[in-house]
Parts: sequence; C-alpha cells; structure tokens
Amino acid sequence: MQARIEVYEGQILTLLGREGSCRATHARHPIQLFVRASNEEEARMNVVYRVELSQTERDELKGLLSGGKHAARKLKRAQILLAADAGASDDDIATSVGVGGSTVYRTKRRFVIGNLEAALREEPRSGASRKLSGKQEALLVATACSKPPQGRARWTLELLAGELAKLTEHDRVSRETVRRRLAENHLKPWRKDMWCIPKVDGEYVARMEDVLDLYAEEPDPNRPVVCFDESPTQLIGEVRQPISAKPGQLERYDCEYKRNGTANLFIFLDAHRSWRKVKVTDRRAAEDFAACMRELTDVHFPEAEQIRVVLDNLSTHFPGSLYQAFSPCEARRVLRRLEFHYVPKHASWLNMVEIEIGVLRGQCLDRRIASREQLESEIATWERQRNASGARIKWMFTTEKARAKMGRAYPNSASTRKSQVKES
Repeated sequence: MQARIEVYEGQILTLLGREGSCRATHARHPIQLFVRASNEEEARMNVVYRVELSQTERDELKGLLSGGKHAARKLKRAQILLAADAGASDDDIATSVGVGGSTVYRTKRRFVIGNLEAALREEPRSGASRKLSGKQEALLVATACSKPPQGRARWTLELLAGELAKLTEHDRVSRETVRRRLAENHLKPWRKDMWCIPKVDGEYVARMEDVLDLYAEEPDPNRPVVCFDESPTQLIGEVRQPISAKPGQLERYDCEYKRNGTANLFIFLDAHRSWRKVKVTDRRAAEDFAACMRELTDVHFPEAEQIRVVLDNLSTHFPGSLYQAFSPCEARRVLRRLEFHYVPKHASWLNMVEIEIGVLRGQCLDRRIASREQLESEIATWERQRNASGARIKWMFTTEKARAKMGRAYPNSASTRKSQVKES
C-alpha cells in the first residue's frame, strides 16, 4: 500500500501501511500514531505523545512541587509530566495523580506540541455568557452599597437577587450570580467594620512617645515600668455535665449554660522582666483601683524608689481615686512612689498589658468557669507557670518607627521629616 501524507495539528505525518506507524517530522518531541482502519469513519488516529524532559525542565518541575503557593491544577500537571517522563503509562498516571485520562492526554499533548510553559498554564475557557450586563452589574453594586430595605438590618444575597430581578428585565437572578459579581467587586454588604479614628494632635504624640521611651529604657529595679489594665469576665456554669472526648469522638457539652455573674480582673505586667500578677475582684470602682496601687507599692515592689505605671484613661485611673479610698496621708504616701504615664485616648494598643490579656484569655479563660473560687485558682496556676517560663512581651514599636510610619499624622509633619533627615 502506498504511503499517504496527512496533516495532524499542523504537523506533517507520513503514514506507512494500513496498520503501520509514523512520526511527526517537525514536532519538538516524538509523536507516535497507530492506525486501526482504512475507511474514513474508522480512520481515527490514537496518538501517543512521548514526554522527554530535559534536566532543566525536571528541576523546574520539582522546584514547583517542593515549595510555594500554586494552583492545584498546575501542580497536577507538573506531576503528570514528571510521571510521564519516568515512563509511567497514562492509566497509572491518572490513578496516582487523581485526574481523568483526558487530562493526562491533553497535558502531554500541549508539552509535545508546545513547551513546558504551555503545558502548565491554564487554557482559556469560553464558559457561559455573563447573565448581567455591565450596566446591570453597576446597578447591583449601587444597590449593595445603599441602605437595606425597611425592616432588614443588612443586604443578603437573596435580598439582592430579588431586588435585581425587580430592577431589570430578568425573571430571576440566582444567588450565585450575585455572589460572584459582588466578589469581583470586593463587596460584602452583610459585614461591617467598627472603627475609631483617634485625633492625632500634640497631646496624642506626646503621650505616645512618652510610653515608647519607657519601653525602650534599660531595666532599672529601682524604677520599674509596670503596665496596668483591667478586664471583665463572665462566670458561666454547666447545666449538664460535659461528655469527655474519646477516640473518634470530640468532647461534647450542652449549649445551655448557667450565668453566675461577672468578675473583674486587674492585671499587672512588668515591661522589662517575666512577671505578671492578676487580681480577681467583684468590681472595678475607684476603691479597688486604689487598693491595687497600694499593693503595687507595698507588696509587689516594696524596695523600688519609683514605680512608673502605664495605664489608660479610665475615670478611676487617676490619683483622686486614692484620696477617695484612703486618708490624705495614706494616699499621699502611696502616690509619692508612683508615677503615672497615660497612653493616648483611643490608643490602648500602646499598653503592653493588652497583649498579655489576650494571652490570658487564649490560654486560660477560653472555657466555662463557674465560680470565682475556680477562676482565682485557674488564674493563679496560669500565672505561676507563665512567670516561671520566663515569658515576656517583645515590644518592637519604637519612637523612631512611630515617626517614620506616622510622620504624616504628626501635627508638624514637615519638621518631623526634617529632623529625621538630620538624625540620619
């Protein structure tokens, strides 16, 4: 039988015999074809693309699989090419990688006909036409940014889909269509953020730099820096006894609980060494604050000449509270050994003890504690263990970084920039 010349995907193929084989004369990699029949209907070629990777290509694929974040489809294509280069069959590759045989075939074909980049990248997909036009999508965005209907707190996907169906010629708009268009525009109308913008004036800057300079000082036992704050917590008891965990089953507890009131936590934290103290009280009145300050001077730091206390601007956190609780002589005696340093208003993040409160809640209080006695016992154990471990807050924000990052917010930003240039 005479040989015939056929063109397959732009490659010139030479067909030898009725059931012979041929190779592409201009392919980057070998392509092997087998012909099973001569009639036109059955003359379908079963193309076998043989993947032969260079050492550079193998290294690139192995590097792709070993680290970094990549799309799952891209990683699977890399696995297919490496397995094919190792000589695995298409069926074995499909089973081991977890893809269909057509995926293996297409990946090998794109590598042989094209190159490694073509085999790894995503092919464009036509997909269904978009249901919403540009004008209708703009209408959806405007609706999502507007006030919700009367009687509703916020827009939901269902509400937006129904509203869009009323405003356009569509009989109905699916929830998924609305979700996709909102995601493209980075909109989540069912969520809200609460924010508080402080007034960055001279007083704000002065207090911030005062506290940051305290943190940056070398530790001085005669003049320790103690951060102070308070935090309320609920006392919650169980109505039914929880069921302990066991292999194959999580711990289970009843959604119903018993509220046994609240307690207040006064927290002290040494800014320069591993020491913290938590005091549990029933309330946080001026008298309680005064008692904490006296304990700080007489019990916790009796040998210190001056204790510098970092605290926020709560109404009870002022020297007058000691005069409400003690006699004038006693109040004056305690205050002589205290030096208050206040963080700026709406800037409690500058108080290092806020971080410690987060650690306390995450490690100890993230559960149901029924009574004050149990709360005191659990906190005391946590406190001892954390002090013994040498744990400290590593504070990284300094006055220099504040001027660099917040220079524009400073009252006289031009002079701030000039001072930074001179210092450098």
